[in-house]
Amino acid sequence: MSGFPSFGYQNSGLCSESVQLDFIARKFGTPCYVYSRAALVAAYQEFDAAFAGRDHLVCYAVKANSSLAILNLFARLGSGFDIVSGGELRRVLKAGGDPQKIVFSGVGKQPDEMRAALAIDILCFNVESEAELQVLNQVAGEMNKIAPVSLRVNPDVDAKTHPYISTGLKENKFGIPFDEAESLYASSRDFSNVRVTGLDCHIGSQLTELAPFIEACRKMLGLLDRLQTQGLQIDHLDLGGGLGIRYSAENPPLVGQYVDALRACVGQRKQRILIEPGRALVGNAGILLTRVEYLKHTGDKNFAIVDAAMNDLMRPALYDAYHEILPVNVKNDGGIKTYQVVGPVCETGDFLGHDRDLALSQGDLLAIMSVGAYGMSMSSNYNTRPRAAEVMVDGDQVHLIRERESMEQLMAGEKILP
Repeated sequence: MSGFPSFGYQNSGLCSESVQLDFIARKFGTPCYVYSRAALVAAYQEFDAAFAGRDHLVCYAVKANSSLAILNLFARLGSGFDIVSGGELRRVLKAGGDPQKIVFSGVGKQPDEMRAALAIDILCFNVESEAELQVLNQVAGEMNKIAPVSLRVNPDVDAKTHPYISTGLKENKFGIPFDEAESLYASSRDFSNVRVTGLDCHIGSQLTELAPFIEACRKMLGLLDRLQTQGLQIDHLDLGGGLGIRYSAENPPLVGQYVDALRACVGQRKQRILIEPGRALVGNAGILLTRVEYLKHTGDKNFAIVDAAMNDLMRPALYDAYHEILPVNVKNDGGIKTYQVVGPVCETGDFLGHDRDLALSQGDLLAIMSVGAYGMSMSSNYNTRPRAAEVMVDGDQVHLIRERESMEQLMAGEKILP
């Protein structure tokens, strides 16, 4: 349980902090997302403390988990926020986030989203194309505003991660090609309602090696030096996020190792450092609680059919991602079999774990680990399934932070033809 410091067994029952998970299942039902406040706070403070003595801003990547309670918790801790949509902007503001700590990323910002962000004077737009820069300049002009901008540069660095979450290669849709960035920075002077304030890159997610981070950082610093010789003032250096977590056998760098490497690379340069961790802040702070509905034994496979499904947790179906699956109550009577842990959705791809050795009975509870990132935020209503409840554990207290969706809510906006 070393990878899940806020989840552990007490008297053969799995707990979040001081609360038994079977108590949560009885009170709130399943499937249910359960988060540990202590784990969230510790993860943020570890990043923040690693930058002690250096001007910096930790901007939580909201797409990893946009639940208001989690955003509010980070806002109270002083966090900034990395957003990718107007909806995420509204969530951050509702949660008490500081506009001057918001950076707006994403390849497809719409004019209305730009207006909303300009109206509250966010810290920076991370611009990903020349076309976007033109539109932002026009929108800012219509509002008599000056838009603070950093260009997201694609450094063409192999992040050595899953291809769907690799964002820093030249064939990816993200960012401005490295060999075009210098000329676009120079031409930005021609845009009267844009002010360049930063330099940005982000190469991917779930990175487990330091080398790609350092390679990208060095390329950005070389570009920074060239821009400064041309008289461009760059106030901050946004080095993105992407630090991985341990799901099974991965061995990602520790937060301190990661930050120390970035600090050493940047050296004595005076620019403020921004980073945008998401998964590393919330991934191991959450679990998905699910109940075994049926056990099905065939000549080839044993299936544990649970009440959580691919609509609740998309990562296994989408990325063939691995999540550890633990029994909530440990049995000492043997009976271990190798199970395919699957959901009730009508797709063969609806699985949560393959080939897991478990001793199970119908009605048992399971905890799917490391789902705090890209679990609830990617969930859907496929098969007309209401989204799960979410709870936050704080010591010996449990708080409902999102009610389970009702069927009435699912269909509230729909109309039947006359």
